[in-house]
Amino acid sequence: MHRFKLGVKAFKTDSRSLKLERYLSPKLPAPPASCDWSKGITEFGMMLNGPDSNNPPGSPDGLGDCTIAGVAHAIQVLTANASSEITVPDSTVLKYYESWDGYVLGNPNTDNGGVELDVLNDWRKQTFAGHELLAYVDANPHNLISVKRGISLFGGAYIGLTVTNQVMNNSGNPEIPWDTTGDTSIAGGHCVFVLKYDPEFIYFISWGQIYKMTRKYWYANVQEVHILLSQDFISANGLSPNHFNLAQLQADLAAIN
Repeated sequence: MHRFKLGVKAFKTDSRSLKLERYLSPKLPAPPASCDWSKGITEFGMMLNGPDSNNPPGSPDGLGDCTIAGVAHAIQVLTANASSEITVPDSTVLKYYESWDGYVLGNPNTDNGGVELDVLNDWRKQTFAGHELLAYVDANPHNLISVKRGISLFGGAYIGLTVTNQVMNNSGNPEIPWDTTGDTSIAGGHCVFVLKYDPEFIYFISWGQIYKMTRKYWYANVQEVHILLSQDFISANGLSPNHFNLAQLQADLAAIN
């Protein structure tokens, strides 16, 4: 089980973080019961975050780069639904893990993961391999209606959660739902990209595949939910401020920059 890496440091908050609920019209209907942005893709690549013989020297069991892998997986999903899927190479993932999370290739002491909020701020300011993040807004993890609205409107969610040892014991098997049974002691923090939900499960990309968690697991373990406003996704899909106050969001961003 130790070959599957995690990599989220302690949850970080910022009082200036923008909240999703501020920008959603009260006239919005309830989110759809099910939403699927996977486009039928079942394997997304480890992005160096799991056992892979192609990983760089010094990381035979993968890197704790899930905060960067989550960005790369988000780009796959958003571009796949906008035009055609773009998969950034592992060399690019490694470059940003070094630049944004401080990893030094070949030095395992620097393989310490990252902070989601810091990664998102870097992405918004610098782009990720030319892919622009216009902004991100936070949803309350305990308000699944709000979370589902964000996922259904903007193509997914970039989340941080704690992973239990029961999950790690089955980490190679995406058919086993992440649930609040068995050993619920905490193995560590993890970053994943949510791309789908239905009335029973929330589905997300981890270690190159689509996994699923129960609502109970979500409520017990998800700590942060970030809805991404991607230029790739918004432009190609013609999304506008009809139900999302993009103008207000841009004004808020200008005020805190």
